[in-house]
Amino acid sequence: MAKESSFGIELLLGANIPGMDQKRMDLELKRMQMALAALGKPCGKIPAIQIVGTNGKGSIASFIESTLKAAGIKAGVTTSPHLVSWCERIRISEQSITDQEFQRLLITLKPLAIKLELTPFEIVIATAFKYFSTQNVELLVLEVGLGGRLDATTAHPLRPIIAMASIGLDHCEHLGNDIKAIAKEKSAVISPGSKVISAIQHPEVTTIIEETAERNHAEIEWVEPLSNEWNLGIQGDVQRKNAAVAKGALNALTMLGWEISEKELRTGFALANWPGRLQEANWKGLPLLLDGAHNPHAAEQLAVERNNWERQDIGVHWVLGIQSHKQAPSMLRYLLKPTDKAWIVPIPNHTSWTKAELSKACPELAEQLCQAYEVNQILSRLELEEQWPNPAPVIAGSLYLIGDLLSKEIVKASEKEIPFQF
Repeated sequence: MAKESSFGIELLLGANIPGMDQKRMDLELKRMQMALAALGKPCGKIPAIQIVGTNGKGSIASFIESTLKAAGIKAGVTTSPHLVSWCERIRISEQSITDQEFQRLLITLKPLAIKLELTPFEIVIATAFKYFSTQNVELLVLEVGLGGRLDATTAHPLRPIIAMASIGLDHCEHLGNDIKAIAKEKSAVISPGSKVISAIQHPEVTTIIEETAERNHAEIEWVEPLSNEWNLGIQGDVQRKNAAVAKGALNALTMLGWEISEKELRTGFALANWPGRLQEANWKGLPLLLDGAHNPHAAEQLAVERNNWERQDIGVHWVLGIQSHKQAPSMLRYLLKPTDKAWIVPIPNHTSWTKAELSKACPELAEQLCQAYEVNQILSRLELEEQWPNPAPVIAGSLYLIGDLLSKEIVKASEKEIPFQF
């Protein structure tokens, strides 16, 4: 992954805009609607595939984006969060906006952002729409940032295709403390007459999606995971579920006049790349696995993936950085088996769980937990052992942690073999 500087973007989203704390969360749709109106409704007539859910949204976006590129359809894509650069959040056909263009647009939008008191996420989405409107994109792919009903992407007026990733518990402090409340917030993106593609959900979630779709005269297609006959560029069995949702959304483009061939689908899915999700990496040439699992639902999925690893029964070395507002105790209980050891590290520039706090919250796991102050410290210690761990150490708990390691080149992504059996 190329290392990019986003210092100017950080300033424009933060210190240079009064009150614009990057961690600020203020869910409200009206600000974004007013901003787009003031900008002349950029991309207002361009249809969008909107992707909503708790886990898997970015993977679904990646499968869709890669396939649209293979099919020659020029698409503007927004995703979040980023790993290394803010520019990753705004792309056209897998090409990120340049740092210079991003900063230029942010400077242009700054007076409006101050006037309407836009949040950083809203500023980024407004910037994306403005950028896409100048680049003649044919289609939008919009990943919801948080929730759905009041998310900035939902301000876009033309969302005929809704792709539903798995819905579980996360961001409870903003969306509600039970799965029903969260499902209501997320299913609220279903627009009148839209086509909804969803993987199989929790029964309570399924009921809410079906009720919302019925009220809005929307059509639902429930999809099963793709078979092993499909080569996927993103690792993990759970990706077969995400790829199935992406495939359904791409097939739904027929109602907008686009026909995606099976060859284009297979090519796009095989070439899809989504860093930080079961990503093979290395430290000084020694193997690692990176996964951004940052909530109980994602930790549960990672625990299932673990069963496919050779020698996993002898124990896994986990390196975990978890933000303090996350449900870390539940995550640990999914991830750790009795033979495992977990090193708890702080996430740079984020308040994080400590070993002491987790030991108190999970006394039954306390003896398996170790405290460290940086990832290099742990890996250096493992290097001194007689043999490097097999299975390889897994760094997880936060995409911010993984992004920091990649941006500082403490760890490096391993070369990826690309299958060509299309």
